[in-house]
Amino acid sequence: MHDNLIILAGGASSRMKKQVTLDNLSEEEIAQANERSKGLIGVGPNGRPLLDYLLLNAKKAGYKNIYIIIGEQGDLFKEFYGSENKNNDFHGLTISFATQYIPEGRVKPFGTADALFQAVEQYPELNSQDYSVCNSDNLYSAEALYALRETKSPNAFISYNRDALEFPSERISRFAIAKLNENNCLLDILEKPTAAVLDSYKDAEGILRVSMNAFKFNGAILYPYLKNCPVNPERDEKELPTVLLNAIKEHPNTALGIPFSEHVPDLTAKEDIAEVKAYLKKHYPQLDWNV
Repeated sequence: MHDNLIILAGGASSRMKKQVTLDNLSEEEIAQANERSKGLIGVGPNGRPLLDYLLLNAKKAGYKNIYIIIGEQGDLFKEFYGSENKNNDFHGLTISFATQYIPEGRVKPFGTADALFQAVEQYPELNSQDYSVCNSDNLYSAEALYALRETKSPNAFISYNRDALEFPSERISRFAIAKLNENNCLLDILEKPTAAVLDSYKDAEGILRVSMNAFKFNGAILYPYLKNCPVNPERDEKELPTVLLNAIKEHPNTALGIPFSEHVPDLTAKEDIAEVKAYLKKHYPQLDWNV
């Protein structure tokens, strides 16, 4: 088992900042959506951010060391989780921050693979350890996070049953799907799948599997592929699925798809805020850190 969880929170949140007209959000919620990183939007019953709930589940799963990757304007994270760059104590978790700097000539961050690369450059000890990685704007269950922490596979990801995700079908249809072999090891990830290829991507149980960016990596194996990650020509970003696919080309059968069938609350756009608030009110009526 390992104790390290890296949380990706340095993105530009461009979809969240799009202007929409919604009558179920307060002016304060709209302001937060426009100004804050998604994980810091106050969706809890007491106005605490979504990231609190992810950290609670990480603690339940047994993680000790949390590395939050923030942007260059990420000072608000330190107001919530500790003013020091390293080793802040937050309800028994040790929280450190890594900064994803924007390269000269760009206006937006360079993607998830660049974020992770900058983090392991700032904390090089991770390159000789195992660690998990996840988004800051998804609420992964403690069970899913524990599955990443306990797997013996060098690399892994939570392989979600697409039909168990409680999103509109049009949104789900855009999710990348994973192709696994008979042992649930990753073979391929297909972005924006068409209906014609779906059957060929079903797993041994006949289920379509998707990744929600919840990974476990072996730092030593992954580092060279992180460092040399190519830029996705369509999105002009360096992306973690690309890193993982390049790694398994030379290290086959080292990326296990861990099957899970459950919903993953997601804060991508303003339309998600009310739904996430309702989910938290139902499933997390209070934040109890005594776990």
